[in-house]
Amino acid sequence: MVRHVFFVILITMSGLVSAAIDTYEFKDDVTRERFQSLASELRCPKCQNQNIADSNSPIAKDLREELHRMLEDGANDQQVVDFMVGRYGEFVLYRPRMSEQTYLLWYGPAVLLLIGVVVVLLVSGKRKKAEPGKPKTNLSDAEKLRLDQLLKQEQDK
Repeated sequence: MVRHVFFVILITMSGLVSAAIDTYEFKDDVTRERFQSLASELRCPKCQNQNIADSNSPIAKDLREELHRMLEDGANDQQVVDFMVGRYGEFVLYRPRMSEQTYLLWYGPAVLLLIGVVVVLLVSGKRKKAEPGKPKTNLSDAEKLRLDQLLKQEQDK
C-alpha cells in the first residue's frame, strides 16, 4: 500500500518538474546562429539584466517567437534590431547605438577617469613642492628668532 501511495506521489510530482523548452526549426545552421546571436544581444524589456535567450518571462518568449518569424521571413540582422528598437526603445539593446542621447553613456566613464587622473596629479604635485620636514611659514626674521629662543627654553627645562 505504501508503495502505491509513493508511486502516485512520484508520478504527480514529476508533472510539476517539467518545464517548457522552446524549440525552433530553422532552414539552415546560419539562421540558427543568427537567432542565437540576436537573442543574446537583445535585452528582455521586463527583466533586469537578462537577454531574451535566457529570460523565462512571457514577453521574452514572444520576442523569441517574433525573432524566429522575422529570420524565417528573410529579415537581416539590422532589420530585426530596428524593429525591436522601434517597438521597445534603445533599452532593448545591450550595446546602445552612438547618438546624442548616449554620448554620456559612451564617453562618461573615460571623462571621469581623466578627471580623476588630473586631480591625483594636481594633489601629488602640490605635495612634492612642499619640502618635507620644513613647514612653510610666513614669519619675519624677528619672529623666527623669538620662536627659536622659545623652543630652546623648552628643551632646556
